[in-house]
Amino acid sequence: MSHTSTSRWQSFWEKGGWWRAVLLAAVYFVLYNLCSLAFGPLLAGISDPDGAGFILVAYALPILVGCVLLVLFGWSVGWLRELFARQPIGGRGWMWIAVAVVLVFNLLRFATIDYSSVGLDVVATWLLAGLLIGFAEETLTRGFVIKLLRRARYRELMVAVISAAVFAGLHAGNLLSGQSVFVTLFQLLYTFAFGICMYLAYRLTGRLIVPILLHASTDPSIFLLTAHPSEGALTAIAGLGNIVVIVVGLVSLFFIRGRVEAPEVETALQRQH
Repeated sequence: MSHTSTSRWQSFWEKGGWWRAVLLAAVYFVLYNLCSLAFGPLLAGISDPDGAGFILVAYALPILVGCVLLVLFGWSVGWLRELFARQPIGGRGWMWIAVAVVLVFNLLRFATIDYSSVGLDVVATWLLAGLLIGFAEETLTRGFVIKLLRRARYRELMVAVISAAVFAGLHAGNLLSGQSVFVTLFQLLYTFAFGICMYLAYRLTGRLIVPILLHASTDPSIFLLTAHPSEGALTAIAGLGNIVVIVVGLVSLFFIRGRVEAPEVETALQRQH
């Protein structure tokens, strides 16, 4: 690639804006689903849909390719170092509620899984898949998407809403796998609220690794508890996690204020390094 074409590529993304954020997410969505189809033939030889092999091929491998693509994109536009550096953006004390709610219910779900009915290999594979999912989806939506929105100088409420909406939109594709409309609509509501909580975690701590790890522990805990719940009152409480996240995420929208100016953020980052 020539220096001129590289500069044009970088300058295109440096302008930011919501439609570039949507474009990036749409391209990722298409490429990820193409990867899933490419790995499809490998699933034909796997008889257990709940086994480690199925989880590895159906979830981990496609999302691993997605992770690689996102890293390559970040490298191509020169954003990787900045993206994973500490963001000089302050948060508010109340934002800890979003972090605590996600973390507590993840721990509750892990504590109420019937581990006697699930193999160690399945748990380990889900944890690996969760880490890859957390890295890919948070790097895309809380990393690149938020950066593109702040480049366009949107107010933080719009940054939170649009980034969460893009994150939720990625899950609309579950309709293509035969998931019912009702379940998909509830999932979109949950993922939007969860996206708000992850935005708050990123805003509060200034580290992208925080929402990545919170997200990485969320998906495995949900899938494992759904398939292998233990008996008891604590399991019922753990099952309320999605509802609580929806409430916290939506209510938080009434308290997000201000605007983060991209040039100021960049200047502060340059001083740090």
